[in-house]
Formats: sequence, structure tokens, C-alpha cells
Amino acid sequence: MKQVLLLFLMVASCTFLLTQCENSGQQHSANEHLHHKTDHETLIKQFENPNRAKWQKPEVVIAALGDLTGKTVADIGAGSGYFTFPLAKKAAKVIAIDIDQKFLDYIEQRIETAEANYVGLIETRHASESDPYLKLNEADIVLIVNTYHHIQDRVKYFRSLQKNLQADGQVVIVDYKKKRTPMGPPQRLRLSSKQVVNELSEAGYTGIEVDDTSLPYQYIIKTN
Repeated sequence: MKQVLLLFLMVASCTFLLTQCENSGQQHSANEHLHHKTDHETLIKQFENPNRAKWQKPEVVIAALGDLTGKTVADIGAGSGYFTFPLAKKAAKVIAIDIDQKFLDYIEQRIETAEANYVGLIETRHASESDPYLKLNEADIVLIVNTYHHIQDRVKYFRSLQKNLQADGQVVIVDYKKKRTPMGPPQRLRLSSKQVVNELSEAGYTGIEVDDTSLPYQYIIKTN
């Protein structure tokens, strides 16, 4: 009986230690993905890596937005401006929105040093985690790339976002498929396209379209 009890205690102890190690590792991975332990210079290099175009396919994403002539696009989670600057070549105005002021400062620096004139075409805006600080009916299109899974209380966030869109405004979300890919967040942080559609529907959006074939590692979800 004592031997059985001792064996039970040893197994329980090992299980606890393994669980603690696993949880510690998961938290570390999550923190890295959430930019808590990576400096901005390193992140910007990652965001602007030329190899990103091979799988992110920015030209495909931007084409999915349709004709941008005369339109205002809100780029929520703009980061280094990877999409902001290409969008500014097609849209009337791009609002680069981020909760991290350092990324917005970097975009402002890019505007000042760019060969093209982006003055008046790109506006940076510091947002909070729960509010993009868009004005009433300010945006024709809201683009959210690799950021949707970061947003907390998403149904409330996107329900509120509707007031910031024009009457025929559109939300376009690009995020990682819930499967193993060479890059992207840990599996436990990913959301299936079905979950995104369900959340958007609950927030009041209709005519939702899912494209999970144009990009190798991501889906494109559009509202109408």
C-alpha cells in the first residue's frame, strides 16, 4: 500500500512539473507573439522582410478591397505600414491605426523620407485596445491584417466599429488559418474562419464572404 501511494505521489509530482513547464513555455511564446519581449527594430525588420510578400501576397489582399478610388481606408494594426503605403497609392486616404505609438512614429518617419509624397494621403492615429478612435462614418473600408486574434471582446469591438463605417462600408480581415504554418501565432491563439464569421454575424454584419484559397497560410474575410 505504501509503495502504491509513493508511486501515485511521484506521478502526480511529475505531472505538475510538466504542466508548469508547458504553461511557462506557452506564455513565453505568447509574449513573443504579442511583441512584449521583442524590440521594435527587430519587429520592423520582420514586418518588412522582403520574403513576407511570398506568402502575405499584399497585391492579392489589396485587390480584394476592390476599387479604392476616392475611398478612405482604415488600416487597423498598421504596424510598420506594410499595407499602409501600398494602399496610399490607390486610395484617397489611409488612416494608419495602432496601439503602439512607436510604430506610428516609424510610419511618420517613412512619410518624411519617402520619395513619393504621402503628405495628406496617410494619417497616423494612436488607438486603444478597445477603440480605434475612428470618427462617425469616417471609413469606407477597414482592413485588419494579422490583428483580429489580438482583439479582446471582439463582438463588442466590431459592433461599435459599424458606426465608423460609411453606409456601404466594408470590413476586411486577414488572419492565420487554424492549422500549422511556417509562421504566425501559436495554435492556441488562432481562430478558425468559422469562428470569425460567427463573431461578425453576432456583431451585426451580413453578407460575409470567406476566401481561404488565395493565401497559403491565411484566410480573407469580407463583409458587405
